[in-house]
Amino acid sequence: MNILDIAALSIGMNQATLKQNVSIALTKKVMESTEQNSVELIKMLETSHPTLGKSIDLKA
Repeated sequence: MNILDIAALSIGMNQATLKQNVSIALTKKVMESTEQNSVELIKMLETSHPTLGKSIDLKA
């Protein structure tokens, strides 16, 4: 194995590591965003509308 092969191998390994780190970081961001959206959705569902269910329409 010559020096160029070792350099190419090193570059390839560093690129693979970078891709993996970017993928992990992106996945974490998506998970955080999804969690925040879920929390907001739960809050929205827990808060009832002020007039919802307060009256009955008896028109026929």
